[in-house]
Amino acid sequence: MSQRVCISLDAMGGDHGPSTVVPGAGLARERHPETTFLMFGDEAVLTPLVAAEPRLKGAVEIRHTTVSVAMDEKPSQAVRAGRGKSSMWKAIQAVRDGEADAAVSAGNTGALMAMSKICLKTMSHIERPAIACLWPTVRGESVVLDVGATIGTDANHLVDMAVMGAAMARIVFDLDRPTVGLLNVGTEEMKGNEAVKEAARLLREADLPGLAYHGFVEGTDLGRGTVDVVVTEGFTGNIALKTAEGTAKQIAAYLKGAMGRTLMAKIGYLFARGAFRALREKMNPSRANGGVFLGLEGIVIKSHGAADAEGFASAIDLAYDMARHDLMRTIRERLDATPAQASA
Repeated sequence: MSQRVCISLDAMGGDHGPSTVVPGAGLARERHPETTFLMFGDEAVLTPLVAAEPRLKGAVEIRHTTVSVAMDEKPSQAVRAGRGKSSMWKAIQAVRDGEADAAVSAGNTGALMAMSKICLKTMSHIERPAIACLWPTVRGESVVLDVGATIGTDANHLVDMAVMGAAMARIVFDLDRPTVGLLNVGTEEMKGNEAVKEAARLLREADLPGLAYHGFVEGTDLGRGTVDVVVTEGFTGNIALKTAEGTAKQIAAYLKGAMGRTLMAKIGYLFARGAFRALREKMNPSRANGGVFLGLEGIVIKSHGAADAEGFASAIDLAYDMARHDLMRTIRERLDATPAQASA
C-alpha cells in the first residue's frame, strides 16, 4: 500500500475522550508524519482541541456526531442506540467504506467488538474474532491472544488464532516464521482439555509454512517470552492479562514503599534510580497499549479505556503498523495456506 495511512478515531470513547484522543493523535503523527485522521465526535469539543495541537495541522477531518457509547453500556444496548450514528460506529464504518485503513477506539470493549462484527463482518473461514495484544517479556514482546473476545473454544478456533497471531507477529517482529505455543496447564502432551490437545495435534501435523509450532507453554512462559505467539481462549487470556497488570502495579507499590522506608534505602535509590527508571519504563502499560481485533474484514484497534495520551498514541502506532504492512493480506495468505483438515 502507499505511504499514506488514514486512521479513523472514536474521539468520544474511553475514560477521557477527546482530551486524550487529540493529543495522542498528535504524538502519533509526530512519529508517522504521513498519517491522517478522521475524528468522529462532537465538533464543538473537537475543533478547539485540534486547532491547539500544531502537530495535527492539515491532518484531521472532523465528522460531527452527538451520540457516544458509555463505558458501562451493555453491548446490545450500545448497538441499538449507536448503530449508524455513534462516534464508535462511524469510526468502524469508515474502515468498511474504504475511507480509513484502520480504526482506533478506547471505548467499551464489548460494544466495539459487537459493532465491528456487525459492520465489518468476519473473514471467510473465521467464525469468531480474537483480541491480540503485545505482551512485555524479558526477551522483548510476544503476541498473546485471545485476551477477551470470546469465552470457550474448540480446536479449529485455536488453530485459526495461531495462524492469525503468527501473521501479526510477522508484521510486528519482522519474523518469517514466528514460534507459536498453546497455553496449557503443563507442557506434557497428555495434559490439557480435549480442545487444546486436538489443536496441538493439528498444528504438529500441518507443519504450516507461516509459523513454527513450539508445543504447550505454561503461565510462567508468558513473562519469559518462550515463544513469539501464545494462543489461548478468551476467558483464560483475559484473566492472565488482568493478573499481569495487577502484579505489575503490586511490584511498583512494593518498590516505592521499600525505597522510602529508611535513610539507607533512600540513599540507595539515588544510586540506582537510573535502573529503576528503566524498570518503570519497561513496565509502563502505555508502551504496549492496544489490542488488535483479528478475524474481521478490516483493522480495529482497542485502546485501554484509561490510557493517557502516550498510551493512546501507542494504540495508533499499532494501527499504523497493521495498516502500513497490510495485516489483512498477510492473514489471508496464511489462512489460504492452512490445510482444510487443520482448520474447518
